[in-house]
Amino acid sequence: MTSGTRSSLLSGALTVCGALCVAIVASGTARAHVKYVAEGDGTPTDPVEFAVQVLSEPVNAVLFGGTALVGAVGLLGYVWVRPTIPDLDVLRETLAEYGDLVPWMLRLSMGLPMVGAGFAGYYFSPAVDGQPRLLLLGLGFLLLFGLATRAVAAVALVAYLVGLARWPELLLAMEYVPGLLAIVLLGGGRPSADHMLGAVASAPGTYYGRVDPVHRIAERFRTLIDPYTRYAPTVIRIGLGVVFVYLGLVEKLLQPGRTLGVVAKYDLTAVIPVDPGAWVLGAGLAEIALGVLLIAGLLTRGVAAAAFVVFTLTLFGIPDDPILAHVTMFGLASAVFTMGSGPLALDRVLADADSEAGRPSLGEREVADD
Repeated sequence: MTSGTRSSLLSGALTVCGALCVAIVASGTARAHVKYVAEGDGTPTDPVEFAVQVLSEPVNAVLFGGTALVGAVGLLGYVWVRPTIPDLDVLRETLAEYGDLVPWMLRLSMGLPMVGAGFAGYYFSPAVDGQPRLLLLGLGFLLLFGLATRAVAAVALVAYLVGLARWPELLLAMEYVPGLLAIVLLGGGRPSADHMLGAVASAPGTYYGRVDPVHRIAERFRTLIDPYTRYAPTVIRIGLGVVFVYLGLVEKLLQPGRTLGVVAKYDLTAVIPVDPGAWVLGAGLAEIALGVLLIAGLLTRGVAAAAFVVFTLTLFGIPDDPILAHVTMFGLASAVFTMGSGPLALDRVLADADSEAGRPSLGEREVADD
């Protein structure tokens, strides 16, 4: 392949990917947890019949068909060309320096919503009202302080799963599962009370070190779990991807009547002038596309950045959306953007292939040699 051909392919791929990102972001303000802002269940609508009706309009058919073609060509172009862009290499190196702050990021994004839920009187999700407030307040504050972090995250995860068995509506807050599980894997990090107390306890001659048994137990657990910490990025990435697929499929495509009510309530067709049906179908398909890319671990950091932009736009498009309930999503997207795909990802497969071929890659890779 000549350099001119590669350059043309690179330009085309970047143009296509840019167009795809614009299409995804354009549908962003119709997203998030529809049930939090919808009034009732809307008019019952058969999802298959609804999709067929929307796509039977020529303008919509061209819009969705063109977007699908653009996305497919963009992904194929990326996988084929995989160019080297120095700016992205520098960005990866910079993000690698933030790796030790990811546990703090996760603690804030899980702890703050739990404290908010405790004060507001709901259980993890605004869809479940009037449940034990002191439990969430206590667990949330302990996560914020970073005290007994792994144990607290494990208790919070069990509390969520027990609640889920009783209130299926908690599926709307399923992002707590990968977030809390990642905290169990990574610990409190720094800054945290665990880190400070551990430093005091391990220093020779300290009075606290003589009486504190927790530090030694925590060290044994850390040694036991260390081989699995490398999978924390994978847990977060796949967990966030599953959330996107669930919200796009279950909350939108399978319940178009409810989402149509949200589009009408906030006059979203004034933001992007397409018919309401195209809004609903586009938002659902875009969320599923983001989720599938995250689960597969392809273009991971780019998808995480797009997700973060979508969450931000949602705050402006839907002003009465419960923002605190979405802090978890902001945190997970930020963690994925910082850490990249982790193991078990197509980005890593592409990076390994490029390494064997002796050329650098845009695929995920370790910045420093292990």
